[in-house]
This record gives sequence, C-alpha cells and structure tokens, in this order.
Amino acid sequence: MAERMTGEMPFLDHLEELRWRLVRSFAALGIGMAVGFFVVYHFHLIAVLARPIAPYLHGHKLVYTHPADTFSTELSVAFVFGAILALPVIGYQVWAFLSPALYKHEKRIVLPVLGAAVLLFACGVALAYFFVMPISLQFLLGLESQAMEPMITASDYFGFMTTLALAFGGTFEMPLVVVALTAIGVVTPMFLTKYRRHAIVLCWLVAAVVTPGDFLGTTLALAIPLYLLFELSVVLSKIVYRRKERRHAELIGEEAAT
Repeated sequence: MAERMTGEMPFLDHLEELRWRLVRSFAALGIGMAVGFFVVYHFHLIAVLARPIAPYLHGHKLVYTHPADTFSTELSVAFVFGAILALPVIGYQVWAFLSPALYKHEKRIVLPVLGAAVLLFACGVALAYFFVMPISLQFLLGLESQAMEPMITASDYFGFMTTLALAFGGTFEMPLVVVALTAIGVVTPMFLTKYRRHAIVLCWLVAAVVTPGDFLGTTLALAIPLYLLFELSVVLSKIVYRRKERRHAELIGEEAAT
C-alpha cells in the first residue's frame, strides 16, 4: 500500500517553507508582469485585444478620461499576461509544498491536473475572445438609439473583456471540480447521471447569468460548451469512482489477509 512520507516537519519549519514558496511565487508573478509589460508595450498587445470592438468604432480609437488610464490599462493587461506566464511556477510551488503529505498515487496526478487546469482555462478565455466577444459587441452596440451615441472608454472595454474572459475560464474548470468532489466522496457518477436533465437547465441558467448581451446568442455560446463539459465530468467521475472502489476493495483484501 502506498504510504506517505514518514518524516514530519515541525510547525515553524512548515511556516518557513510556506514563506519561501510564497516569495518564489510572487517573484515569478513579478517577472511575468515585467515580461507582460514588455510585450504589451513593444508588440502593441492593446491594439490586438481591441480588435473585436474596432469595427464598431467607425475608424476611431478607444478613449480615456483620466490621465492615468493608459498606464493602468497597460498595467492590468500586463498583470493578466504575467499571471498566465507565472501559473506553471505557482502551480509547482503549491505542489512542492503539498507533496510531502500526499500518497504516491496522488502525486502522480497532481501535475497532470495542474496542466489540465491551465489548458481548460485557456480554452475558456479563447472562446470568450474569439467567439463570444464579437457576438456580445454586435448585439450590445447594435441597440442604436437616436438619443445616445457610443463613446467606449478603454477602461470600460478592457474591464468588460476581463470579466468575460475570467467567467469563461472559470466555468471551464468544472470537470476538475467534479473530479475533486468525486475523489473526496461528495458526488458520485450515479448522482450526476440521475440529475442530467437538471444539469441542462442549470447550465443554461449559469450561462444566462454569467454572459452579457442577448438571451440566446452569448448564452448559447456558453451553455453548449458548459453542458459538454458536464458530460466530460460524468465520464471522468466514473473513472475516479471505479478507481476508488477498486482501491477500497484491495485494502479490504489486504486487511482480511493480515
């Protein structure tokens, strides 16, 4: 049977190790932000991210109303870019801190889970930028009024984009959440299968709350992937559940043998 490490670290040593893990994580974030700011400034990343709204500006640019808006917008984009670059390092620091308390079979799945989390988040962000943003802008800016003229500020646009990207990136982590809940025994694949029809309605409601714009276009753009992720979660939950049952049977067999 797989065993944990037998050596126990004193509490103060745990705090010291946690401090250094945090220092390395913040250092990685700082380096990532520096690289992100370089990319934003030298490769005109702001202009690239503004492409979805460019057709609705009629040849104009995004405006700003505060002298510091340009710098704060570039800093915010650099922070997001730097956080993405630093995620592998931060994930490794978390894994290195927790690994002494994990079983061998648990250690083997930590790094793949971290990789899957980054990949799923990136897929959600990509879907938001390349598909949902254009649909949302087309609907929202298509509601023209004789009494109003759009004047989109850079801070509002990038705030809207960041909220949408984080919402999609976060919801795409659902399979990992379900796998974790299955591993600790909170949910079972039988439970998920039983409430499949309820999941369809829940996916639609979550998509309607999370996404801005019309009730059909952007909501459907998130509801369909969300339900497909639910079905993937059911499959992964079955795999985890079967492994848990097999491991439990092996433990019972070993106890009976001894």
